Amino acid sequence: MFEEFNVNNLDKTKELLEIKLKESKEQIEKLLELENKTYDNFVKPYQEIGECINEFLTPMFHIDSVKNTEITTKVHEECLPLISNYSTELSQNVNIYTSLKDIQDNDNTSLNNIQKKVLENEIRDFELSGCHLNNNLKNRLKEINLRQSELSHKFSQNLLNATNSYEMIIEDYEDVREIPESDLELAKFEEDGKIKYKFTLQMPSYIAYITYGSNRDKREEIYKAYCTRAPENGKIIEEILTLKDEKSKILGFDSYAQYSLSTKMAKSEDEVIDFLYELAKKGKVGGKNEVEEIKEFAKKDGIEELKSFDLSYYSEKLKKEKYDLDEELYRPYFEKESVLKGFFEFLNSIFNIEFKVSNTPTWDEKATAYDIYESGKLSSRIYIDLESRKDKRGGAWMNNWHSYYVDKHNNIHLPTAYIVCNFPQSTKDTKSLLRHSDVVTLFHEMGHALHHLLSKVPEPFVSGISGVAWDTVEFPSQFLEYFSYDKTVLKQFAKHYKTGEILSDEAIDKIIKARNFQSSLSMIRQVEFALFDFKLHQKLYKNEDDVQKLLNEIRDEISIIKPPIYNKFQNGFSHIFGGGYAAGYYSYKWAEVLSADAYYMFIESENTFNKELALKYKKAILEKGGSSDMNELFYEFAQREPSVDSLLKIDGIIS
Repeated sequence: MFEEFNVNNLDKTKELLEIKLKESKEQIEKLLELENKTYDNFVKPYQEIGECINEFLTPMFHIDSVKNTEITTKVHEECLPLISNYSTELSQNVNIYTSLKDIQDNDNTSLNNIQKKVLENEIRDFELSGCHLNNNLKNRLKEINLRQSELSHKFSQNLLNATNSYEMIIEDYEDVREIPESDLELAKFEEDGKIKYKFTLQMPSYIAYITYGSNRDKREEIYKAYCTRAPENGKIIEEILTLKDEKSKILGFDSYAQYSLSTKMAKSEDEVIDFLYELAKKGKVGGKNEVEEIKEFAKKDGIEELKSFDLSYYSEKLKKEKYDLDEELYRPYFEKESVLKGFFEFLNSIFNIEFKVSNTPTWDEKATAYDIYESGKLSSRIYIDLESRKDKRGGAWMNNWHSYYVDKHNNIHLPTAYIVCNFPQSTKDTKSLLRHSDVVTLFHEMGHALHHLLSKVPEPFVSGISGVAWDTVEFPSQFLEYFSYDKTVLKQFAKHYKTGEILSDEAIDKIIKARNFQSSLSMIRQVEFALFDFKLHQKLYKNEDDVQKLLNEIRDEISIIKPPIYNKFQNGFSHIFGGGYAAGYYSYKWAEVLSADAYYMFIESENTFNKELALKYKKAILEKGGSSDMNELFYEFAQREPSVDSLLKIDGIIS
């Protein structure tokens, strides 16, 4: 039923990939020989060939992220040129393009809307790949695509190497006295008969010190190490920007931003910029007030000039004073396994989906596979890997492996996906105890996963998250996030891992009240990142100094508190230089308008467990995947256009 995850024979991956790509090319050539091409005899099998390649490639990329070694890096580097060349050749094959165009023109009246969407997307993507260009330009695009892939991987690898190479050793207990016991246990080690503490740039460790570290100099030390990681990425950024600009110009666009918007819901560059400045304007006053509040609070400690490396430390203290909220006191109530069990029960209660542990192999003993059943029938599989490791890329993400679709023989293929996070590690003596912010992250990534796994679209190229416009792909993930602040939901799993005591109403109320703590400041920060990303791709910035100048200008215009001059945030901005968010980071806020407005319907219904509404959302949004534009699907669900005010109300920015 499901393909098993196999991490063996990595050394043969390149050889197997070459065979797989050769077979695919031969299969496509046979399709092109057909005299009377139709959707069923050409487009359907063409999609299945693409899905087959994706199913082979995904585990290889995945293992390089979650069990990174010299071997996985070598395999990745060996296979990247093969994949890039194959993808580019395929996307520039004018015979496939004209065949798709002919089917679109000749069979339009007999095609259903989903099939029309597949053709519309594919024809657009062929045109964006330059299949209409002469051979010299096609070859240049091929070179650009390969080099971009190499640089993107190198950017991420540099960041991972820099993260893993840093250690801050502390010997004086006074410097760690405020750090929560669970984090301190993970940091503690003995050397030469003396207890010492090690902090790294891996997220749980970094957050522990920057939030609770008593020594201000040490906070700056680890902050500086974090925001100056991988300085060699500055030159990589220069080359990435140059290549993206060249590619855009070859394809007839004025800029990469313009090229990027051709596959998104936003209609113009001005619409994106205006949207971001509107958010900045509405959040600026609140953001200034929030920073002033932290500054006044820090003065009690004799801090006359608040610095970036003070923000987390004094914000946490201020939040604790305002709401009597100490996130560390909650961690025993958010033990990883208990959270998962309760989370699964909640999802079953609103979406009618049941999670059962599968005994299929995984890549690490801490990773677990679950089979998902709908109405008692097996429908999908999800792999969940939540704890941080040294050989694991930082951050959190969902990745799709198989897609739901119905093949040319009318067989149903079931979807699979991965959720990867970097939560505190468990040991034989210590449970993985999550912060509530970790719980929020888990809900977010599960929102992505369910968008893929609950799809009922029969065509793989628009099933699940495939074919979803990039600036709306965050909608289902952010939507599910909101439920992680609901009292009724939290009571399903917020139980003390030793006593079984359920987190009290009073304690949960504090989390809910504190949700909007510094919400304006948080929004301004996201707008800063989004404006930097989008403006960076509106024209060519040729060198590191120009890139830094743009970032400084945006910080002068938007930021409430200016980071130190040594902060090279851009060298670690993996979303746009190591991932797929270039000229699209604004998507987080764009999609949040949809997610907030959808969740507001549950608020208005006065029932978080509104099953009728949840199943309507499941049917209109989750099951439809990329088969229609998200604005159409949202209207089908809500029966109205989305409103930005719902987001600002939920965030407490307007009343």
